Amino acid sequence: MTPTGGVPVAARRRRTGWIRRHRAAVLFGVAMALALAVILILQSTQRADSQELSIRNPGPEGARAAAQILAGQGVSVDQTASFEETVAAARAAAGSGSGSTVLVYDRRGFLAPERLRRLLAETDRLVMVSPRLAALTGLGSTVRQAGVVPGSEQSLQPGCAVADAQAAGDISADGGFLYTGGTVCYGAGGSGRGLYAAAENGKLVVMGSTAVISNRFLAANGNAALTLRTLGSQAHLVWYLPGPGDLGSNPAPKTLAELAPAWSAFVAPWLIVVALFAVLWRGRRLGPLVFEPLPVVVKSTETAEGRARLYHEAHDVARAADTLRAGTIVRLASALRVGTAAGFADLSGSDVAAAAARHLDRSPAELLQILQHRPATEAQLVRWAQDLVRLEKEVKAR
Repeated sequence: MTPTGGVPVAARRRRTGWIRRHRAAVLFGVAMALALAVILILQSTQRADSQELSIRNPGPEGARAAAQILAGQGVSVDQTASFEETVAAARAAAGSGSGSTVLVYDRRGFLAPERLRRLLAETDRLVMVSPRLAALTGLGSTVRQAGVVPGSEQSLQPGCAVADAQAAGDISADGGFLYTGGTVCYGAGGSGRGLYAAAENGKLVVMGSTAVISNRFLAANGNAALTLRTLGSQAHLVWYLPGPGDLGSNPAPKTLAELAPAWSAFVAPWLIVVALFAVLWRGRRLGPLVFEPLPVVVKSTETAEGRARLYHEAHDVARAADTLRAGTIVRLASALRVGTAAGFADLSGSDVAAAAARHLDRSPAELLQILQHRPATEAQLVRWAQDLVRLEKEVKAR
């Protein structure tokens, strides 16, 4: 049977039946294809990052605003990912006849001193942002760290003859570092230390604060002017943020086998054998595990004997005497019907001694002296404990 369209009815039913049976798989395949397409599109586009002072970071700690302004002024800005790429970019700019500026923000000190010196030689101007003492020492420059900007300083004035600083005016002093050596600008406290230092005839510039370049403070004071004049003096700007991959080909750390002495190869197997024998010996001595159902009821006599052994091993005569005294006072209070609460409240035993004296027709001072006696040695403790036992027996015998 064939309909007017020329397609057999049976074939159409088979096709629609197959679609109904496998529609879940078809929908899943379509969804996965769409998701893959979205991922490829997102991967192909340049995404923003969260790295501090990155030109791709639009956040407050990034530097996208400064890079875009420099690009708008005709400066070619290129952020590199490795030392070799940075050197290649600086050489390409020199080969094309245009000067280059390299900005380095090595927050964790990944670059070796010889690499810093090479960067200084390859570029027309090297701008170091908040460099460490090791980096400045490796460069061989006269610039050195000299503390931090005091918290009371909100902004700093140029105070120097550098044209870029004079044109920029005041800048923000948020969380900055101070430096000495070379031509120092933006001093704090008049001590010859500044947030900005220039050396090597202006080829090396040290800026002690990331806030001057960051998106958050770029529009404040003269931060933008100082940033643009310092970084835009050449036609090409290489923006370099070193990472762990720039540590270089350091030799791998020695393994434990390499650090061990030569005789350890002979001694180690014997130590393993001895350790196994020790495990077997101690395991047999301890015996098998004993399982006891919970809860476990421990008799008071066992706990008393255990504490007595602990006091004896520690030679704690005073603690043992206090325990014996408290127990005797409570038992005498109960026997004399003074009340156990009174015995706990009156640990000196004055009420119990008075009641025992009336009961035994003895002097209260004598009985109180017995109860309050402080033995100093274990022998005195034993004799005093015997006196307490005799006193309890006398009270209970009357």
